[in-house]
Amino acid sequence: MKHVVSVSLGSSRRDHRAILQLLDVEVEMVRRGFDGDVEAAFRAIADLNGQVDAIGLGGLDVYLYVAGERYVLADGLRLLEAAPSTPTVDGSTLKQTLEPAAVRWLRDHGPIELNGLDVLMVSAMDRYGMAETLEAAGCRVVYGDLMFLAGVPYPITGLDELARIGRRLAREMTRLPMLYPTGAAQDAPPEPRFQDSYAACAMVAGDFHLIRRYLPGRETMAGKAVLTQTTTAADRALLAERGLRYLFTTTPLLDGRSFGTNALEAAMVAALGKQPQDLTTADFTGLLAAIDYRPTVLDLTAPAHGSEGI
Repeated sequence: MKHVVSVSLGSSRRDHRAILQLLDVEVEMVRRGFDGDVEAAFRAIADLNGQVDAIGLGGLDVYLYVAGERYVLADGLRLLEAAPSTPTVDGSTLKQTLEPAAVRWLRDHGPIELNGLDVLMVSAMDRYGMAETLEAAGCRVVYGDLMFLAGVPYPITGLDELARIGRRLAREMTRLPMLYPTGAAQDAPPEPRFQDSYAACAMVAGDFHLIRRYLPGRETMAGKAVLTQTTTAADRALLAERGLRYLFTTTPLLDGRSFGTNALEAAMVAALGKQPQDLTTADFTGLLAAIDYRPTVLDLTAPAHGSEGI
């Protein structure tokens, strides 16, 4: 069995352990949250060096990809380099394969029609591949990067405007310690904001912690869908209470929750036995095809949140 640990700056209340079968390899995946304490996370990664098969970095990004250009976040890079002997990944490479694949599967097999769907994507700077694929599927997407990351009430419309603003914004974001709510902020009650943008869409997409931070009530969210990555049972209960109809997660549910892309990428690195820099899009695509990948689809109105797909 291979062993991977996701070291996250997120809440320790979201810690979890599960076993994933990748081809003929069993991978134990453990998530450990450090409640926003960067130094504690750094020490944990250093302690894991040489002790596990791969490490994932959660709650932050090391690399952002915008319109073909890559930007490096300094604090993320410091954590990435804390375990020189153990492959360490932030999930950003897998995102570029996994999330477009999820959107294409939903386009072809999902319970709602994507062509013509109004989508609020809370941030595309951290998942540009999802943004491109949503637009290619015919969605009318509004990008909330300035709103959700910078607090500027300006919705971005269209990939051209996103790329233009994104290149400038990315240079500033590389100086930030993290992009997402971490620690106790992940457990705090939502503080509704940008309600007009939530109300105007039929689906909200992007990082769950950003979605949750300003999530409006049932009167705004009833009947809508969410496309995101990592959720827990408590997250799903919150979305159901707010009246949402569908939850789509780009990573599979394992023992009641979906792990982040960093954990799944670490599991793939461990299973394939390669260094992260040696992995190609073809490696990820081949592995996803071999496990018959599809996103998780949950009808939040069904008893016990019934699921389709993985």
